Amino acid sequence: MADKPETSGANASEGNAPAAASSGGLKSWLPLIVTVLMMPALAWAMTQFVLLPKVKAALGESAHTTEAGGDEKSGSDGHATGGTHGAGDAHGGKGGGKAAPFELTPQLKERGVKVAANGRITIPLNKILVNVAGTMGSRYLLTSVTLSGSKPNFVDLVLGHEAQLMDLAAGVLSAKTLSDLEKPNSRQTVRTELLTVFNNVLGSGTVEEIFFTEFAIQ
Repeated sequence: MADKPETSGANASEGNAPAAASSGGLKSWLPLIVTVLMMPALAWAMTQFVLLPKVKAALGESAHTTEAGGDEKSGSDGHATGGTHGAGDAHGGKGGGKAAPFELTPQLKERGVKVAANGRITIPLNKILVNVAGTMGSRYLLTSVTLSGSKPNFVDLVLGHEAQLMDLAAGVLSAKTLSDLEKPNSRQTVRTELLTVFNNVLGSGTVEEIFFTEFAIQ
């Protein structure tokens, strides 16, 4: 009977041991549990107060840069357009609002090509010398003519066929007798015939007028 109290004390000690072990284990896991529970809140706070402000600031700066670039480009275009209009006004004031259909180079100027204010182009064909028909070579006709037209390719057409046009003119003129050339309307007759033969080669309406700058019978 004297041994019973000792057995009861041993049992009580053994019962408190698991409780102490359980309490110690819970305390060791507590920091981890708190960290796991706090991670969503920390992530939300980080996103809300750190990341989002940075993203918004970056987007705002990009939009401002794009807008500034657009304004600069628009201003540049406007300046270029204004410059074009200015050039057009200057050209219109100088040329009467109608541009020359080609560039009048120094070579063309030396050749005698001219452009009138209305855009009409004139090209001289100088010194066409022929014997007068029926005079047995004792009389000859010396002429110089100027062709006038307004087609954009008028210069290319005339100068490209210059030798042929000179030959055609010589053929028309050498067929005229002294009597033909002494008639009052002889120049108009010759002018009409030259217009016909020239435009047969160059195309209908290419040569619009022909002027005699020299018409001498010797």
